[in-house]
Amino acid sequence: MSPPAQPESLPAWRTIKAQLRNQVGESQYEIWLAGVQLRAWDGERLVLAAPAGTRGWVADRFGPVIRRCACDVLGDRIEVILDPGDGEPSTAGPNPPSAPAAAPTETFNPRYSFDQFIIGHSNRLAHAAALAVAEFPGQAYNPLFLHAPPGHGKTHLLHAIGNYVLAYGGGAKVRYTTAEAFTNHFLSALSTRSLDPFKRAYRDADVLLIDDVQFLASKARTEEEFFHTFNTVYESGRQLVLTCDRLPRSLTGIEARLRERFEAGLVADMGPPDHATRVAILRKRAALDGVRLSEPAVLDLIASRVTTNIRALEGALIRVVAYHSLTQRPIDIPLAREVMDAMYPRRGSSQPTVDDVKRVVAERFALSTTELVSPTRTARIAWPRQLAIHLARELTGASLQAIGDAFGGRNHATVLHACKRVSQRLAEDDNVAHELDSLTQRIDHQQDDRDD
Repeated sequence: MSPPAQPESLPAWRTIKAQLRNQVGESQYEIWLAGVQLRAWDGERLVLAAPAGTRGWVADRFGPVIRRCACDVLGDRIEVILDPGDGEPSTAGPNPPSAPAAAPTETFNPRYSFDQFIIGHSNRLAHAAALAVAEFPGQAYNPLFLHAPPGHGKTHLLHAIGNYVLAYGGGAKVRYTTAEAFTNHFLSALSTRSLDPFKRAYRDADVLLIDDVQFLASKARTEEEFFHTFNTVYESGRQLVLTCDRLPRSLTGIEARLRERFEAGLVADMGPPDHATRVAILRKRAALDGVRLSEPAVLDLIASRVTTNIRALEGALIRVVAYHSLTQRPIDIPLAREVMDAMYPRRGSSQPTVDDVKRVVAERFALSTTELVSPTRTARIAWPRQLAIHLARELTGASLQAIGDAFGGRNHATVLHACKRVSQRLAEDDNVAHELDSLTQRIDHQQDDRDD
């Protein structure tokens, strides 16, 4: 193994820490993970040093997310080891004798605010309802039930409500917890005969935020306690906000009386973000993290490949930035394509050709392919030509010279200028993202038809 590395000697370690902070939240990170340091890295084994007193708890509670973030950045084949600092590294360890029960928190991730939330067609209702609840707790929608698959921004909105109420709520008590933490806290209170402090921690809240209520399923005693907590807060006119990965009626493992209470207020769905929203999310994340892009169109490429959820989308950007840190290559289309091809291969068995791109773009703008590659510089032709050149570079893998030849014998510099022009407009105008998405889908459909 290589000599021990210092915490900042591996640029990717900073990226891993940033992703960890984003995954577990500011408060959990500061309490449990801020003290984890890089001990060594030899290209295959990442050795992390955790304080001996909390090493077992960190390994058991946060081991999977540490490994997932490290693999996202450094590749799936690495081995992650937690070392307490005594020279005897191991992959896991027992919990400390008295692992703490998770109590509700008043600490929220400052990056999860309404200002940082990107609004799109799929989450507009959820955002508006969450903001109304934050401005008028107990008066707008009570309870507010946010429903979405993992990674669509539910926790962001919960933290945004918490941050807003703490800042503008005039001293209102706001509490946040997960259903899993609520369960652990309840069981700990039972075992230590401290139910009264447990009840006060939740029932005294003016705004109670509960994440992932699906984890209450099949936990009869916890569900009973949660039912009474819910009633106490609700009947006193105070605010409840719940998140779940399924609709209330689909929570078959939870009693009907609780499902009915979940449905008593507003159920707001959060769907997957569309292409323009995904680009906006990446643009915001890049600005927050100070990421310097050699080509803004990198964000469009990532957004076109990663369509599942926001967490995966931001993870893909982090992976690209990590490769940039490790290789010192600029964050441009070739680097992003290399990373995306490994993580999210394009659909279809064959790659589109430059002629495929020209044909689709010409059809979209009611031009002939001859007009598209002609020397004419009128706006009616120049902009579609620039879009086609950009898409040819992004989708086909052809060299700059080959693309230039296919577009009327244009040179290397002209191709780069066209790509730069599209990147500039993409950064300024969301309509360009929509246009590129539409054209990419048409090209993909053409390829799928050909493969069939």
